[in-house]
Parts: sequence; structure tokens; C-alpha cells
Amino acid sequence: MATFLYRLGRSAFRRRRLVALIWVALLALAGAGAASAPVATSSSFSIPGTEAQKAFDLLEERFPSAGADGATARVVFKAPDGQKMTDPAHKAAVGKAVGELRSGSDQVADVTDPYTVQAVSRDGSTAYVQVSYKVNGMELTDATREALKETGDQARAGGLTVEIGGDALQTVPETGAGEIVGVVVAGIVLVVTFGSLVAAGLPLLTALIGVGIGVSTITALASVLDLGSTTSTLAMMIGLAVGIDYALFIVSRYRAELAEGREREEAAGRAVGTAGSAVVFAGLTVVIALVGLAVVNIPMLTKMGFAAAGTVLIAVLIALTLIPALLGFAGKRVVGRKARKAAEAAEAAEAAGGAPAGARPNLGTRWARFVLRRPVAVLLVGVIGLGVIAVPAASLEMGLPDDGAQPTSTTQRRAYDLLSDGFGPGSNGPLMVVVDGDRAAADRTVTDIKGLDGVAAVTPPTPNEAGDTSIITVVPKDRPSSVETEDLVHSIRDTTGDDVLVTGATAMNIDFSQKMNDALLPYLALVVGLAFVLLMVVFRSVLVPLKAALGFLLSVVAALGAVVAVFQWGWLGSLFGVEQTGPIMSMMPIFMVGVVFGLAMDYEVFLVTRMREAYVHGERPGEAIVTGFRHGARVVTAAAVIMIAVFAGFIGSSEQMVKMIGFGLAVAVFFDAFVVRMAIVPAVLALLGRRAWWLPRRLDRVLPNVDVEGEGLRKELAADEPEGGERELVRA
Repeated sequence: MATFLYRLGRSAFRRRRLVALIWVALLALAGAGAASAPVATSSSFSIPGTEAQKAFDLLEERFPSAGADGATARVVFKAPDGQKMTDPAHKAAVGKAVGELRSGSDQVADVTDPYTVQAVSRDGSTAYVQVSYKVNGMELTDATREALKETGDQARAGGLTVEIGGDALQTVPETGAGEIVGVVVAGIVLVVTFGSLVAAGLPLLTALIGVGIGVSTITALASVLDLGSTTSTLAMMIGLAVGIDYALFIVSRYRAELAEGREREEAAGRAVGTAGSAVVFAGLTVVIALVGLAVVNIPMLTKMGFAAAGTVLIAVLIALTLIPALLGFAGKRVVGRKARKAAEAAEAAEAAGGAPAGARPNLGTRWARFVLRRPVAVLLVGVIGLGVIAVPAASLEMGLPDDGAQPTSTTQRRAYDLLSDGFGPGSNGPLMVVVDGDRAAADRTVTDIKGLDGVAAVTPPTPNEAGDTSIITVVPKDRPSSVETEDLVHSIRDTTGDDVLVTGATAMNIDFSQKMNDALLPYLALVVGLAFVLLMVVFRSVLVPLKAALGFLLSVVAALGAVVAVFQWGWLGSLFGVEQTGPIMSMMPIFMVGVVFGLAMDYEVFLVTRMREAYVHGERPGEAIVTGFRHGARVVTAAAVIMIAVFAGFIGSSEQMVKMIGFGLAVAVFFDAFVVRMAIVPAVLALLGRRAWWLPRRLDRVLPNVDVEGEGLRKELAADEPEGGERELVRA
């Protein structure tokens, strides 16, 4: 592989104008496709095999007028203090609002009158109008949403407090300026790392090109493939992080090759042949983790995984081709002025017979030697520290966020609070019970449900025209995301027969969480197993991949503990903009396993590959660890800081899910890069010694030799090694 990538890098360097033109054309093509593509009007959410989904399918077949999968809105009215919604003037205002809602859009399926469906609170202070639509929230037109908002504005003019909740106002989440801040931080880190604006700008430029192609392609295909807005957000988040990191490693290795006296084209080839091999395998681990999300069998999650994996593949291809091409354009400017002066001073010192300038060990070297002197202490501190942070993960409660998790500045959240105060928290998440039977079966079901704990109210059954299916609405006593409401759903399912199905948004969330729990272990086994084999091929070792996997599990559980502490317990919640604590998003654990595993293996591959390379070339295990840190610690640290900055930029999102993902990934990368890879890994390798690189002979014969270290490439190019003038090019 190293030989093939070496030739690819040299070819891209020589034909840099053609390569750059191809990537610019791809970016323009993807941008044109995104600009001309129809707006994505649908983002369907289904959970095959669950009871909630079966109920939706049954309603669509027998009760199409129910609009089970259509958008809903609740217009909540509250009278001024000392007045009631039953006062004639307020009743007239509500009646006018009902009429306007019914005539405001042809997408409206039904509008309830609160005075005929008992939607007025007991104290008379609050009432709500339920609006049902024929299409889902993403298919609603702007005119329909405006009609809904204008109705609320007109009612407010009459002195009423009016707030609107429900998914009818669902829009693309706003992420604010956080991503821009992340990119700025990345740029600063790159300038500090390289000491050259040109070298720092290359990873940023190529990462933005890769993300531009990936996100534009997703936008162009969103309508055809039914992709939601979160899909492009995830692709942007991961694509930006890995795109910068992969380019960073190629540029860093290129500069190292220049410092050894290689010509620019030769340096580009060797950089792609060595660091590029690590990029390929690191990218493969991320792709495996993302594509593996298909195991969960939730279409939305599968699409998100495949879209993000496609963006990662683009980042890998750009690092292998566009980076060497741009290095050809950059010339000597890729090496900073300070580095060129240091090279000149080193050469002058050597010519005078003195010690080379810059012989003082760098921070990575000093840290590696410290760990080698105290491996047991470093290992214990790292493991115990992450173990303590992981403790809150034992209290993990999972669910999906509802309007109660929205900022208090939004009308959705204020409507949620008004309903909770006037009708009880369960009114925000009523359960829809579907009875596959006649009216007698429906009446028996109502009687059974009324006898259960946790039920606040049960409506009479509403049959379809054929009389063979009925809908019953059950209002729980507790909020939709509470454990008590989840217990009620299970109680209804256990008490009633197979012909009674529980659905609705709350039941769908519960089924979704259960499906994620059931899929976690199979997914973990698949992803870790495939990556374990991949790392065995890379490192020709059994214990190194095992150590990598165990270290990852420790960091991801610690990150989950931090997520629970902030978003579920509320510790430091105000610092991260968490206005309402609640259960952790149910896809968070499996999502973190997928994404963080791939990213964690990046650092493992980049750092340990250098150690393996030194060991193969004859260094003792301890010396190889020091060599790996001398060459890789600074760059891996910069890559981790960049990735943390990019992910942390999404914490400013208005969407709770995006905020939680950004925080979780940023914390996980911090733990994995600075605690696991920088401390626990060298400590374990120091304790294992030569045993770390042990591989059974049978496996050695079976596993393919991909030559990540570039040993075969070095033998092939041994005759071309420069004998003198090692720094002519750097000095130039």
C-alpha cells in the first residue's frame, strides 16, 4: 500500500493543476446540484418492527382520516389573572381563532374547539386548540406556518397569553456562530503547530472543500433519499474534524521529509506513502463505525451514518491527492521562516563540529520518558480518573427530547409549561391507543386502562367508518419523558391483548429507546470486532489492538458519565446552555460508540504507527515509544485540540440533540486523546515491552502485509537516498 500511495502522492504533486481543477470542479458540481435541487419536504421517521410503528401502519390503512403521522400544533390560551377562558369575550376570541385556523391552510386536517372537547383547565385559566395537519412537519409550507403564527398574534392582541407548541413549528436547527469559532480555533492551533500561515491554511482549505462537497451532495440528494436536516449537520461536524486532522498529518510528515533533505516531489510522495497509509486505515475505522449504524435498523440513523461516512471518504481522498497537489503550489512557504532559520543554524553547528541546534528533547520526548520511568503510576492515575468520571453513567436514563427541553425563550417551551400548569405534565404527551376490533373491544380497553396507575384521563373511543378500529387517547399523570410514563406504556401493553397497540410520539420515543438499547451490544461487537482485525493488520500485533479497544471503551464510558452529569443531573448546565435537564437522547450511547471509536482509532493509528515503524527498524520497545512521541505527540495534540474545538462549536446549537452530540464528542475526544492515547497507551506499552508486538505465527501468515510503516517502500527507494546536503531545500 505504501508504494502505491507513494506513487499517487508524486503523481498528484506533478499534475497539481489537473488535480486541483478536478476537485474544484467537483465542488462546483456539488454546489450547483444543491442549489438546483428541490427543497427536501420530507424527513420521515420510522422504527420497523416496533408496536408503535405497527399502530401507525394500521391507522394509515384503516383510519386515514386520523392523520396519525401528520404534524400537530397546540395553540394554548391563558386568561389574564383573575379572569377565565370561559368568559364570553375570551370564548369569542378563541372561537375566532378556531375559524381562522380551519380556513388558514388547505393542509389543515382538523381543528378542535376546546369548549366542546373539554380542553379547558379545571380552574378555567387555560384552554388549548389542537390542530392536526394532513402532512408531517417537514412538509408544511411557510404559508401554513405563518397562518398558525398570525392566529396566535391576533389572539394576543385581545389580551390573552398565547403560545404554540407541537411539531408544526419544527424548523432546521440553528447552530449559531459556534462552528465558525471552532474553525478559528483550529486555524490558531495550526499556525502555532506549523509556524507558517501557508502550512496552517492548507488543512483548513482542504477540509472546507471536502465538507462543501459532502454537505452539498447531501443537500442535492435530500429530497430523493428523504434525508433530514440533522444528517448534514452530522456530516459537517465529522467531515470538518477528520478533514483537518488527515491533512494535518500529511503536511506534518511532508515537512519532516523536507527536513531530511528530500526534494519536494519526493517528500510529497513519501509523506503520502507513510502518513497516507495511516490516514487510509484511520479513515476506514471511522467509515466502519458509521456504516455499522445500519445494524440498528432505523432508516434515519442508517442514512445519517452512510452520509457521514461518505464525507469521511471524501476527506481521505482529498488528503491523499489534493494536499500533495497544493503542496506543489505552496513551494518553500510551507516551511515557516523560523523553521528555515533553525535548519540553517543546525547545519552551521554541524559544519563547525558542534552539537546540532535544536538537540534539546521536545515536550513529547520528555513526557514519554516520564511515562517510561513511572508506567504503573501513570496507568493507575489515568484509569482511576476516568473511572471516577464514568460513575454518573450508571444512572443513565434514555429518551428523546420533547418541547420541555427547548429554551425558555421559545414559544414551544412556553406552551409546554402552560399545558403542564393547567392540565398536568402528562397533557404534553398523550398516548394514542389503537384497538383493532369492534366497539365492545374498545369499551373493554377503556375500562382496563382506567384501572391502571399513572393514568390522568381516558377519552371515549373514536371508531372509524367501518367500525373495526378505534382510537383512544390516554393522558398520563407524568411528563412524556418520565420513567413513570414509560411504565404506564408497558402496563397498557401487558394488560390489554395483542389487538391493542399503543403509539403516539411518547410511545414511539419509548420504543426507539428500547431498540437502541437492544442494538448496542451487537453494534459494539461488530464495530470493535472489525476494527480489531483492521488494527491487527496495521500493527501486526494482538495486544496493541486489544489495548486500543479497551482504552476506547474507558474513554467513551467516561464521556457518557460527563454527559449524564451535565444534561441529566444539571451539573454546570448553565455553562453549556442546558435550561432543562432530562433523559439523555436515546441514540447518544450507540452514536458515541460509533463516532468516537472511529476518531479514537485515528490517534491510535497515527501515534502507534510511528512507534511500530521505529521498532521494526531495530529500536528497543522503550526507545520506540520515545521516538513515536517525539515525532507524533505534537501533531496528535494539535489534531485533538482541533477536533475538540470543532465539536465544541456545536454546543451553541439551539437544538438539544445537536448540543448534546457536540458536547459528548468533544469530551470523548479530550479523554481519549489526552488520557488514553497520551498516558495509558505508553504506560501499557512500557509494561508489555516486546510482548506488545507479539503476533502468533499462524496469524502472521494469514494476515496480509499492507506495509503501513513503508518498509518495502524504503527498500525500493534505498538507492535514491540523498547522502549530503540534507537541508538545502529547507534553507531555500
